[in-house]
Amino acid sequence: MSEIALRDVGKIPESERTNGNANNGHRIKPRFESISAKADEGHKKGMTSLVEAPLMTNGIESSGSMLANSEVEYIESENLKDVEDLENCLKTLLSELGSKDWVSVCDALNNLRRLSIFHREAIVNMLTDMISLLVKSLKNPRSAVCKTAIMASADIFRAYNDDIIDSLDPLLVQLLLKSSQDKKFVCEAAEIALIALTSSLSPLLLLPKLQPYIKNRNPRIRAKASMCISRSVPRLGVDGIEAFGIDKLIQIGASQLSDQLPESRDAARTLLLELQSLYEKSHVPEPTGLSEEPFIASWEHFCQSKLSPLSAQAVLRVTNIAREGLVLDS
Repeated sequence: MSEIALRDVGKIPESERTNGNANNGHRIKPRFESISAKADEGHKKGMTSLVEAPLMTNGIESSGSMLANSEVEYIESENLKDVEDLENCLKTLLSELGSKDWVSVCDALNNLRRLSIFHREAIVNMLTDMISLLVKSLKNPRSAVCKTAIMASADIFRAYNDDIIDSLDPLLVQLLLKSSQDKKFVCEAAEIALIALTSSLSPLLLLPKLQPYIKNRNPRIRAKASMCISRSVPRLGVDGIEAFGIDKLIQIGASQLSDQLPESRDAARTLLLELQSLYEKSHVPEPTGLSEEPFIASWEHFCQSKLSPLSAQAVLRVTNIAREGLVLDS
């Protein structure tokens, strides 16, 4: 009988078991209940801080009891202030970015952000090492570290522009992954970082980096890459599109029109309409007195010459519907 009772007690969640040493058998409240509640309440109110519980290993706190009370602030770029001691900050930055203490890493990431904004030239020689440690933080399972690293990535894109292109690949893959996950506040931060990326780097340099990801097995990553390409192409202009190859771009757009997620398909439609507009601006025919027929035929002929019949038909369907809508609106 006692063995059955013990088995039944074992099935009860730990948070609901009674404390044998407590008076009147009161329930033990979950250890991290207040911490989780505070974090959830902070997100609901739009606060810029997160309190994280320490990681547990065999019931023992892995980083000390003080971590439970540590607070990590998410400071928007425009609210960051300069470092107080530049010389000391520069000396300790790399070691603190590589620290095993996650709170120290978050502080170092915010210092990295401050340095990239206020002292860009002072850390340019450390950029390669910093990005390597930044990628490590992006992979960190702690949401606070991950989100702070994402925010640091956005600031670095804005500060260094094309100078970061040779070190971009490991950052890019992590940001695409983070923007595709289910944790909303991390996903939203990664989206902002990707927007900073596409608005800060030259599209001629960035597009070849993005292109492989539209064939990724993960449909969410394909969607995010498609959205980045769609945002980058308008910045190319006519000359840039000719330099990159409009045939490559139209093939990218056509391939995403039938993709799994609506974000991919929407990005593809936006891209194709942009390509049509730029193509027609740069291929204006001689006046013939036949209204717009030669104009339309020129775009149709181009699509048919660069795509398979089915892909060309899909692209023309999208662009013709948009043209008809503009005519009706006018």
